[in-house]
Amino acid sequence: MHIYLVGGAVRDKLLGRPIVDHDHVVVGALPEEMLALGYRPVGKDFPVFLHPRTGEEYALARTERKTGRGYHGFVFQADATVTLEQDLARRDLTINAIAEDAHGVLTDPYHGVRDIEARVLRHVSPAFVEDPVRVLRVARFAARFAPLGFGVAAETMALMRQMVRDGEVDHLVPERVWAETRKALGEAQPSAFLRVLRDCGALAVLYPEIDALYGVPQRAEFHPEIDTGVHLELVLDAAARIAPGDDLVGFCALVHDLGKALTPVDELPRHIGHEHRGVAPLRALAARLKVPTEHAALAELVCREHLNAHRAFELKPATLLKLLTALDALRRPARLDAFLAACEADKRGRRGHEHDAYPQASYLREARAAAAAVDAAGFVVQGLAGPAIGKAMEIARIAAIGSLKTKHPPS
Repeated sequence: MHIYLVGGAVRDKLLGRPIVDHDHVVVGALPEEMLALGYRPVGKDFPVFLHPRTGEEYALARTERKTGRGYHGFVFQADATVTLEQDLARRDLTINAIAEDAHGVLTDPYHGVRDIEARVLRHVSPAFVEDPVRVLRVARFAARFAPLGFGVAAETMALMRQMVRDGEVDHLVPERVWAETRKALGEAQPSAFLRVLRDCGALAVLYPEIDALYGVPQRAEFHPEIDTGVHLELVLDAAARIAPGDDLVGFCALVHDLGKALTPVDELPRHIGHEHRGVAPLRALAARLKVPTEHAALAELVCREHLNAHRAFELKPATLLKLLTALDALRRPARLDAFLAACEADKRGRRGHEHDAYPQASYLREARAAAAAVDAAGFVVQGLAGPAIGKAMEIARIAAIGSLKTKHPPS
């Protein structure tokens, strides 16, 4: 039996990045031997075990063979005859196909170290085309490593385009599309995820509502980048800087402007009412990919209300309270924070405006605090009951928000 550290742990160690997961491959062992040593089985399709003390994953070396469409269409062989090189050959990218033994000696049959040094995302073998999830994984790794200068190898991009043309991507199930997208939205440069998917043609298949934004013009005086798709990329990266690793904020940023793709041609480059037009495609996208309820709900609020957030200083106190109530911000201040992060990303996701201040965020937080400070107890003491209490609280909250106007006059 020989045990090797593999995958992301080796890659990230070579890149000098924090190691999150330690995955191991075991060569020359049988399941019975692992059980005898106290390892706990967890794999369904192939033997994977958890270390009895550390809980880390140890998978028996295996090969896989394509038998049908999609990522389910595989049969696996995992036994003591499978070599380390055979196991590494089934992996997606060369940078993920490096193994390290207990003495720190690397096994690198597919030149992953060279590609790490060259900052290239390259497929291991032609078998890459057999699993459509790999298209999404490459795009996700691009989002993670683009800040380090990584790009997709030309020959790998060619394979991905072929996979799209052959219809392999059409067989991806919604849960896998969302899982990979969610991870990408939490990476350092999510714009690279969109660019890679668009370059290979997968964005139009998986996210047609987003692909439709590219080439749609905006008013240059407000959007120097002009192209709505480019604006979206800038917003995603701004969201990643404002709320690092937060895929909820990232998803809100991703879908906040879907309505701009539906603006009548004769109205361009203006987009009057795009915040309302965007709700229908957002709901369709969220339903199709089975997006979590909170992601879909907050994203819809960002879509509908981001312009109100931008002009918060101009809104009447009653309108501000209505906005805070729609967000359920009085009970859930963290929800307001996520909403404001996405709105700030929209404001700063414009060429030349990456470092603009967003005082609307502090103003809306102050308005929320002022409204939340109004308590029902005082009105009960006054003898009010039932709906009268609610009405009195509403009036008091509007007044409390209004008192902020002297502190924050409209610009």
